Amino acid sequence: MKKKLLALLLALTMALALVACGGNGGGSGNGGGKDADSIDDTMTSSDGKYVIAMVTDVGQLKDKSFNQGTWDGVKLYASQNNKSYKYYAPANGNEATDEDRYNAYISAIDGGAEVIVAPGYLQEAAMKRAAVEHPDVKFVFIDGYPLADDSGNVLSNVVGVAFHEEQCGYLAGYAAIIEGYTKMGFTGGGGGTNPAVNRFGYGFVQGVSAAAAEAGVNAEINFSFLYGQSYSASPELQTQVNGWYANGTEVVFSCGGSMCDSVFAAAAANNGVSIGVDVDQADASNTVMTSAVKGLSEAASLMLGRFYNGKWDEVGGQAVNLGVDEDAVGLPMETSRFEKMTQDKYDELVNGMKSGGSLSVNGNYDTFLAGGETFPNVTVNFVQ
Repeated sequence: MKKKLLALLLALTMALALVACGGNGGGSGNGGGKDADSIDDTMTSSDGKYVIAMVTDVGQLKDKSFNQGTWDGVKLYASQNNKSYKYYAPANGNEATDEDRYNAYISAIDGGAEVIVAPGYLQEAAMKRAAVEHPDVKFVFIDGYPLADDSGNVLSNVVGVAFHEEQCGYLAGYAAIIEGYTKMGFTGGGGGTNPAVNRFGYGFVQGVSAAAAEAGVNAEINFSFLYGQSYSASPELQTQVNGWYANGTEVVFSCGGSMCDSVFAAAAANNGVSIGVDVDQADASNTVMTSAVKGLSEAASLMLGRFYNGKWDEVGGQAVNLGVDEDAVGLPMETSRFEKMTQDKYDELVNGMKSGGSLSVNGNYDTFLAGGETFPNVTVNFVQ
């Protein structure tokens, strides 16, 4: 799926004339034609300015998840198009305030940023403030939505890019049942307030339910946001997940930045299985059966291309929603450690989800999180 996703988005890029050639502000970063890991995270600009910036979300830059996936897209586009680039981490780390995030935006703008990419819904207030004050700077709100000023005027210098995470969450849950697992866990970041995380989890439950009903088995899911507020690994989270595995849980889906490190460690200690998120995490741990991925890197590159090719007016002030119709979410079948889930079955599910198909995955999780929704063949235990 990973190769297919990249090929599709590259095709979209070409069709929309997104490829920019040359450019200003070049520096000493590694050149194009390389993968993201081979491109320096820091570079020295020839003029001391950095025209493409990223403001990180909570957690670490190298979180194996949403920060890293977005940053990879920024680096790839910048290095391939001779643009200077820099990331800015808000002060106070996981305790960053809106003021800290705003100050990071201002540092980026003072440093020469023409366009700023920022992942995570927590960016909203700071991004809105910076975008209103600096209408000539463009903002790419990953996992976000269009923003408006206090008078209700939509900000044309902001594009919101969101994903149908419920779709790849569904695929991961369905595959877990196919692989023979019936006792599962979900641990998410944001305390239930992160829309992307909530869509992942809700889709996961729907996929487990559908596959369990078809297989005639019953499943159980421990569902918790208890230790994910900071999206970071923690002893408390690892202890919780250790307990789950010790009491019979077979596979845990972790959703939220470097929280995955605690889950991977617990899985390894208990001969358990894990499911990764956002990017393909197969290389992060041998316990990873599959990952519910979305095209963070590709989306960042896509929107940067819109700006530098003079096409911003087509996306500014808009909501860009990406899902299976764009091959922008799914499972990386080439690296998944499946024994029973086949490519044919995967393709059947994905095609069913596409427009005109018969498989509908609900992304409106409010009733579910409030405890007002039940599912055939699966019991969800909300762990508070």
